[in-house]
Amino acid sequence: MNRISRRNFLAAAASAAAAPMIVPAGVLGQNAPSNRVNVAAIGVGGRGSSNVWGGFVPLDDVRLVAACDCFKAKRDSFAARVNKKYGSAVCKPMADFREVLARADVDAVVVSTADHWHVPIAYQAALAKKDMYVEKPLSVAMAWSWRLRDVCNRNKIVFQYGTQQRSNAGFRKAVNLVRNGYIGKVERVDAWSPDMSTQFHCAKVQPYGSTEPSDPPADFDYDMWIGPAPMKPYTVDRCTCFGGYHIHDYALGFIAGWGVHPLDIAQWGLDMDGQMPVKHVGTGKIPPAGSLWDTVESWDTTSTYANGVTVRNMGSRVAKPVVSQMERRPWVDHGTTFWGSEGWVSVNRGGVYMNIKGKSENVSKFKTKDGDPTVYVSDSHARNFIDCIKSRKPTISPLDAAIHVDAISHLGEFAIRLGRPIQWDNQKEQVIGDAEASKLLDRPQRKPYAM
Repeated sequence: MNRISRRNFLAAAASAAAAPMIVPAGVLGQNAPSNRVNVAAIGVGGRGSSNVWGGFVPLDDVRLVAACDCFKAKRDSFAARVNKKYGSAVCKPMADFREVLARADVDAVVVSTADHWHVPIAYQAALAKKDMYVEKPLSVAMAWSWRLRDVCNRNKIVFQYGTQQRSNAGFRKAVNLVRNGYIGKVERVDAWSPDMSTQFHCAKVQPYGSTEPSDPPADFDYDMWIGPAPMKPYTVDRCTCFGGYHIHDYALGFIAGWGVHPLDIAQWGLDMDGQMPVKHVGTGKIPPAGSLWDTVESWDTTSTYANGVTVRNMGSRVAKPVVSQMERRPWVDHGTTFWGSEGWVSVNRGGVYMNIKGKSENVSKFKTKDGDPTVYVSDSHARNFIDCIKSRKPTISPLDAAIHVDAISHLGEFAIRLGRPIQWDNQKEQVIGDAEASKLLDRPQRKPYAM
């Protein structure tokens, strides 16, 4: 594989930073070529393909100029699909993300790789002064996220986290109802999401994937895919999206990968983007020792903020009997419920539900006060990101919010694996009085892919 030396990479990145690509809209028109944002997609399988194709490619003031993936067939087919839409060879398939970041014509990147690559690629992108949209979950180690924050702040990077529920009117409605006091003082929050069992059927060897070594596909750069994680033998279930979700070398599992969505709405509704709970307890199930899929497969954690409000984070098997008891609130495998002194508000991707003083309310007809303040309004995560690149204003899902919501999953997972409560200091950003838990905040990184 063609490697880029550190000297050449940084020289090219510095050149890119010195030559701004975007000319103000008033000069040549809103969608003039000089006012377009050139975006590179890093990771174009599964989520990367759907997110970039549906969110960014349709935007008139965006050009997707690179499709990067470890699988040759994926990057080639995605680039061909984009170029067919554009009517010319605009999008180049590329194998190495470092070559993408060295391009002077790339303004921003969308990072949709396996979870363990999110922050290392974002970190290198920030060094190259590229704005970034990073899929969730943020990182496999909280210390990695802090390093990313340092370089993003230093280089004034526009960052959008892939918690796209914030750009949905239903979730915005629920959060506004909570923040404007319609359920009284919030006392606790329930958040739940699908657990590993919802994907057992996706493994070629069920339920936890094949551990039998085999040869990787001929068009696949296995070393690059493993990246900063420990090198292990290839198996048919390792480098699928499901392996990327459920193998601990590459992820925390759905406690973070799916759990971040309802937890993010909890943080948003509580106006806690700038901090996180200070105590975390929990129980959970981990697959048998020696399993390929080895992240926490089912969980029930409770995190307590300094003000006493609690957030209960549940996998779907734990949550179903809890949620099913709610009046006129149908069971769905994900959601967030705010419990207040006067009632509750519950939301998922299919609807918003509300109960005040024991009476179910029709949210669409519920009368709110004129002049109620609203949270940040965005109706498209991709559009918001591009607009913020141009304005240099914060996105709806900024990096600090990403770091704090991501940490709830991390510390809950620590509590499950260690079998004891985890105390957290928000000011110092450190575990209190637990050296073993503190070691879990960071992970070693394999060279040459370390940050």
